[in-house]
Amino acid sequence: MSEESLPADALPEYAERVLEVAELIPAGRVMTYGDVAEWLEEGGPRQVGRVMSLYGGAVPWWRVVRADGVLLPGRELDALGHYRAEGTPLRQANRAAEGHVPRVDMRRARWDGDERAVGHT
Repeated sequence: MSEESLPADALPEYAERVLEVAELIPAGRVMTYGDVAEWLEEGGPRQVGRVMSLYGGAVPWWRVVRADGVLLPGRELDALGHYRAEGTPLRQANRAAEGHVPRVDMRRARWDGDERAVGHT
């Protein structure tokens, strides 16, 4: 069954699992696309990114980031508002960065999933 033939309220099983992980990430912390795939032991960063781009709007999408901490292009200001509200550690942008938008401080903000929810599969 292709994604196009799924009922409007149904998600592919992998997408459901990715979104569940996004919801587990504590406020003020982040996981990379690759971290999520590794935690699920399935897929890779591109697959997780695809799920987040198609279905991530209903979960804290700003907590799943690129490994370099660069904010999601086109959603930088939305993400920045969430990060500031949650106290997510940020690094100031260097002056050469377009728009001088900060990055997520990956060393301090990265969550390794060590507080796994009961029943995680």
